[in-house]
Amino acid sequence: MTASVGAPVVGGARWDPPAAIAVRGTVLLLPGRGEHAGVYDRFGRRLAVDGYAVRSATPETLPGLAADAVAPLVLAGSDTGALRALALAQAVPVAGVIVAGVPWAAPRPKGFLDWDAELDARSACPTHRARLEGDGGFERGALTAEVPPALAAAVDPAAVAVPVLIVHGAADPIAPVAGARELASRLPHAELATVRDGRHDAFNDITHRTVAAHVVQWLERLRADPAAPPILTVS
Repeated sequence: MTASVGAPVVGGARWDPPAAIAVRGTVLLLPGRGEHAGVYDRFGRRLAVDGYAVRSATPETLPGLAADAVAPLVLAGSDTGALRALALAQAVPVAGVIVAGVPWAAPRPKGFLDWDAELDARSACPTHRARLEGDGGFERGALTAEVPPALAAAVDPAAVAVPVLIVHGAADPIAPVAGARELASRLPHAELATVRDGRHDAFNDITHRTVAAHVVQWLERLRADPAAPPILTVS
């Protein structure tokens, strides 16, 4: 596979491992409210360096992307993209799901007073905040929109039979962490990673390096054995 980072594909973007690295699996990424695939360039780059092909996806493009994917195939999503990933995992044969900032049973935000307040809710990372500030394709104010009821209703936790990694900011003001804990308790095979002081965009928050590293560790465990314990233990 040729090395490419953030290269356009039909309906989204792609991040491929360097040519000298064998592909270890495929992650199909579903963005959330207000976002587009390019918002996840940093996250996609980090996973690609460690051998995972990353593709942005939509429910419409997912079947074709899945057909060309190197196993294990994993869905990843943030915000409403997380809900879509969980819903799709009930019908699409995937090996696992990674979700961040999942708005599970989250109340609708009252609205933000200004753009700075929305940025504060999304991320404490100055680099990511600057990225959103200058991104003409990013939709400001989208987090105040209601999560589509049909999307929330499409997720039946008991029907998600594959392993799920939930990454959630402990200080997420959009989707309080209590909802993530409740979701984890209802999924048959879930691991909840709570990010200290983390905000809503957990893949793109100030702790993005730690989060990406944990995602890679989880993917490595999934490749070896979905039921395997952590490869490294600290005592």
